[in-house]
Amino acid sequence: MELKPGLVGEVEIVVSPQMTATAVGNEGVEVLSTPHLIAFMENAATRAVQPHLPAGAGTVGTLVNIKHLAATPVGMRVRARAVLREVDGRRFVFDVEAHDDLEKVGEGVHERFQIQTDRFLARIAEKTQKRP
Repeated sequence: MELKPGLVGEVEIVVSPQMTATAVGNEGVEVLSTPHLIAFMENAATRAVQPHLPAGAGTVGTLVNIKHLAATPVGMRVRARAVLREVDGRRFVFDVEAHDDLEKVGEGVHERFQIQTDRFLARIAEKTQKRP
């Protein structure tokens, strides 16, 4: 199957204490953190396109525009879903949303860019060596 709009990726997790706002520095707020919600949405987008990429290719996130709509407590399930909306060369745009067991908890747009993984990692290694 080719990379074309309509591809879907999904991820489901159960919120653990390591995924809470407390875990990222907002002490005492024992609900799914926004960074973790975004990570799940990104993962869903990756799952939508990865099986359709050429060998040795991957994607990296380049844009995240997410609304965190509702809190999800520890122990509750969250399902993230990404639908590929647009393909522009190596740029992919996704509509993303997430629901817990009771309601929609997040929605937005996510963009990823196709890379050749070995070349990308080689550039990062060069950059690391040049670091002061």
